[in-house]
Amino acid sequence: MLGALLVTIVVAPLAVVAGSLILPRAATAQYLNLASSAVVFACVLLLPALALNEPRHFLGGYVILDAPGAWVLLCTACVYLLSSIYAVGYMRLLDEERRLPHFYALFAGFALTTLVGPLMNNVGVYWIAIELTTLVSTFLVAFEHGTESIEAAWKYILVVSAGISLALLGTVLFYWGGTGVLGPTYDMTWSVLKGVAPQVPGPLMALSFLLVLLGYGAKVGLAPMHTWLPDAHSEAPAPVSAMLSGALLNTAMLGIARFVGVADAAHIGPTARAVLVALGVLSLLVAALFIVRQKGIKRLMAYSSVEHMGVLALGIGFGGVLGVAGAMYHMLNHSLNKSLMFFGAGNVMRGLGTKQIGELRGVLQRFPVTGALWGAGAVAITGAPPFGLFLSELAILRAGYATPHLWAVVAMVLLLIVIFVGFLAHFRQMYFDENGNDRPLTPLSAWCLAPMWLALIPILVLGVWWPEGLSAFFAVVLRDLE
Repeated sequence: MLGALLVTIVVAPLAVVAGSLILPRAATAQYLNLASSAVVFACVLLLPALALNEPRHFLGGYVILDAPGAWVLLCTACVYLLSSIYAVGYMRLLDEERRLPHFYALFAGFALTTLVGPLMNNVGVYWIAIELTTLVSTFLVAFEHGTESIEAAWKYILVVSAGISLALLGTVLFYWGGTGVLGPTYDMTWSVLKGVAPQVPGPLMALSFLLVLLGYGAKVGLAPMHTWLPDAHSEAPAPVSAMLSGALLNTAMLGIARFVGVADAAHIGPTARAVLVALGVLSLLVAALFIVRQKGIKRLMAYSSVEHMGVLALGIGFGGVLGVAGAMYHMLNHSLNKSLMFFGAGNVMRGLGTKQIGELRGVLQRFPVTGALWGAGAVAITGAPPFGLFLSELAILRAGYATPHLWAVVAMVLLLIVIFVGFLAHFRQMYFDENGNDRPLTPLSAWCLAPMWLALIPILVLGVWWPEGLSAFFAVVLRDLE
């Protein structure tokens, strides 16, 4: 059964790619993609329960299903489904019907790469999967063919490819370290790497970890390697922005979490975690500075992603049951919440014909439903109760108190307060300042509103109810990462 589920998760997006290219009609492509996202979501829902026991291996050990991978797949499947629903309505507003089959082929291909990455058990093949996410998503970032979107795509591929090159070098050094113990050739799976790590010289392991952290940190958008993220997220079509923030970043963050486990096995865990915690705090600082002074609405959402990747880095860096549980819970809530925020931004931008915060005024009055949902999402994304991100950030803060990194806990609290005030100040202006854009509104379909409801409701539920069994599942996640 498990093998059939994994095959279905891979085949469904592939069918969209093939169908969109063989039958290049917009309606066919969009509904094929919608059906694929629903099938993938239904299959992925079953995976966490099947990952509670020992990790399962397939294809000669190249594919693995464990608890961390199953959780990241769940986050990705949620965003893929919501974004596919939203894309049906949003992409029609771009007046690009002739090119829509190509968009959905790329969109499904992008979803496929983010779904395959967490399943890769070989460290080198995992690197290839992450690189494929870059190659496919670059064309989506540039899809609108504007000057700024093409520039953002070039910046994205150059910065991220440079980072991924560092990750490749770190991977090669990890492999080289193992050859002194296992011989010139061996299968470099995650478990093998952990097993050989204690016998590899510490300085070599430390250098290797630093390289992969910087490399995959560039993909995640951790400061100071984040420079591609605001441009790419702000220039891509809104459903693509949601996938970049809610799916892609998690796939790369999983690699960092797995390498932290390798660092622990190599007895350099305290140093590795200290560096990760420092990058997390730096990401929060950079996000706070740019959020307060931001002028573009989608760039505001993008810097919020930098913030939340910093929070995830802190949770993983703090470690322990609370740190990992908080990070995993934060990952799901952020994926849902950021999808909601990009959907709302897309609706308002297309409705008013601008992406400048200074020209977005009277949002709640002019977009009653979108405004209410988007405003609730804005409160939620800042970590305020009663939404899910409040619980996850609280768990991460509690985890930090039990570590030597108390300074990071204090910094996290202070920077989250600054972000809360700065982020909601922009929404106060957009919602309650009536002076500004008075152009006629572009009508929005139910396709643009339904996924906002579908994202907000679970964020609220997860904020007031910690589902039974999640604590036990997160303990399994910690076991598989260690």
